[in-house]
Amino acid sequence: MPQADIPSAETPLWSRFDAGWYLRAYPEVAVAAGGTDAAVIEAYYLETGRLNGHSPNAYFDEEWYRQKYPAVYKSICAGSFESGFVHYQSEGYVDHSPHWLFDEIHYRRTYPAVSQSILAAAGLANGYDHFLTIGQDAFLSGHPFYDPECATLLLRRLNIGVEGQNVFGIYLGLDSVHSDQGRVSWFFDPVWYLARYPHVAREITAGRYRSALHHYLTNDTPRAFDPQEWFSESDYLTLHPDLGPSLEHGHFRNACAHFVTFGAKERRAPRQGLDLKGYAAHPLVAADLRMASEQTAFTHWVRAKTEGPRLDVSVTRPNEEQTRERFVRDACALVPAFMHRPLDFSFVGVPDVSVIVVVHDQIALTMQTLASLRSTYRGAIELIVVDSGSTDLTRHIERMVRGAQMLRFRTNIGFLDGANAGLNHAQAPYVLYLNNDVRLYPMALANAIRRMNACSRTGAVGAKLVRTNMALQEAGSIIWRDGATYGYRREDDPNIAEANFTRDVDYSSAAFLLVRKDLLKRLGGFDPRYRPAYFEDTDLCLRIVEAGFRIVYDPSVVVEHLEFGSSGTARSQAMIKANHRLFGETHKTFLRRQLPAHVRNAILGREARDQRRRVLYLEDRVPLPRLGSGYVRSFDVVGAMSALGYQVTVFPVSRYEVAAADRFGVFPDDVELMWDASLADLPAFLEERAGYYDLVWVGEHTIWLVWLHI
Repeated sequence: MPQADIPSAETPLWSRFDAGWYLRAYPEVAVAAGGTDAAVIEAYYLETGRLNGHSPNAYFDEEWYRQKYPAVYKSICAGSFESGFVHYQSEGYVDHSPHWLFDEIHYRRTYPAVSQSILAAAGLANGYDHFLTIGQDAFLSGHPFYDPECATLLLRRLNIGVEGQNVFGIYLGLDSVHSDQGRVSWFFDPVWYLARYPHVAREITAGRYRSALHHYLTNDTPRAFDPQEWFSESDYLTLHPDLGPSLEHGHFRNACAHFVTFGAKERRAPRQGLDLKGYAAHPLVAADLRMASEQTAFTHWVRAKTEGPRLDVSVTRPNEEQTRERFVRDACALVPAFMHRPLDFSFVGVPDVSVIVVVHDQIALTMQTLASLRSTYRGAIELIVVDSGSTDLTRHIERMVRGAQMLRFRTNIGFLDGANAGLNHAQAPYVLYLNNDVRLYPMALANAIRRMNACSRTGAVGAKLVRTNMALQEAGSIIWRDGATYGYRREDDPNIAEANFTRDVDYSSAAFLLVRKDLLKRLGGFDPRYRPAYFEDTDLCLRIVEAGFRIVYDPSVVVEHLEFGSSGTARSQAMIKANHRLFGETHKTFLRRQLPAHVRNAILGREARDQRRRVLYLEDRVPLPRLGSGYVRSFDVVGAMSALGYQVTVFPVSRYEVAAADRFGVFPDDVELMWDASLADLPAFLEERAGYYDLVWVGEHTIWLVWLHI
């Protein structure tokens, strides 16, 4: 068979005439051709078969190609090409798709490493050539409705050997009875489809379609069929009305085509009652998705429903009472070890930081806190332990801790007076107020000191406080107009975008608060009017700001906190109520400028009032410099804006899995990176943040994608 001038070291599999397959596909040819010899059959195809719309092999569908590309069909009718196959061989292979189950553009976009230079170096003609010779062995997918893992499992269930075999070719060669026995994609269920639409089976039997999947992908009324139980055309359009114009203008074949291209990555609901965002937010599901980046929350869901759940997703967060008990049990288990090998806080010269810990009993919690402090910072720590009338083993804490200054009081003088007493002994340039019911995560203190050293105007650095159930206690805190306080994003996952960028805040809790010692001395430490505790840290932070300094929230300073662990909930609430009134009276002028207490005001109140301009940067995906092309330019623009003092939020309109290493540490740390967002989230995002941004910047990759959705 004559071959076109295809730039390939070897004739691509899709470009060869397959006499055996041709006879199976068109059995009537044996009689018409006068024999079954391969040369005779090929001659018949060249003289007659291709003119009648026959396909030359399993990998090229002549009839579909002509329907897919009307311009090609016109050129065939005009005599410019003998067939669609000849057109594909001569020029179509560059950017046309040859088969209803392989999409050249999808393949190249999904696997950008399959570049033209890589193809040329390997002597391959195009993406299809790469898929058939290399890609399918690497379990790459050439079409959203073809998952090589699913196809392999189907063939194994049919007792067809697949080791070292061309799985895609074997599947294309199956008759409808066998190909419709199971999935080759998590987006399509042939068994459900044929049960839902029994007339399709009759059309397959009549020879109009080769299988249920062939019918779904090629029928003339694509919006009249649902591909499986977990996707509804009508529900999807109702739930996402923004899709309507795109369908009317022919940008997508049906609603499902939008879903598999964009919606699944954006975690749009595929039908009523299926919340993909909530499902993907489960920590176990999120971890599973990170390990298999080619999965979407939808395919994960369908797989769990089909094969049975691999993860227990019945509980979204551990019971806090149980995690509090575990926190205390962990602390108790450590105590004997410190009796044998004490912690050592000895130092020589001037310490890096003075740490003030006020304790009243709770020796196990105290030792757990000190152990985490010592293990996460190896520099010189001046440890000042204020024993406020303890009656337990705390009286003998020197047996478990060496090199600490011990300040002992016969009665419980409370946190405030104890902290002020400790301040009088501090020698280091920085003072860390530290509760004795916390665990510091790695590098917490080192990162706080580094943040303090970065700017002379930083008066205090606060932590990301996480409760024992791994829910946020606060990512910086807001002071409302009535003097009440609110831990920003309380109850949320600590890894959400909103909790993971640095910013100035109204205040941070003194469960972990690093402050400049000279500034503290000038302010006189905590105001004694708030004794024994509560609102003393809020008051101190306001006085720091009034002195011309910043309170900085740093998400790299992570501290687990046994909330109310050192005093008990009922007593704590009584103290909070009393000191709230005092705080309101003391700071009337400041409070008048604050926002009213409402969770909807949290976005505006999460940053201390300043003159920074806010920019929303829209881009196709998170513009990581390693992606090359225009993403490098976008990354540089974001960095330049940050350096100029703008508060930048980067919002990707296409959902691509972003590794943790790319979420944190690549962009400037004051950039809010909405790594888990997509275009489907944008309307609600803009509504929530109405009036927040001064400027919207649209990246060059984004314009076409936004246009496609409107």
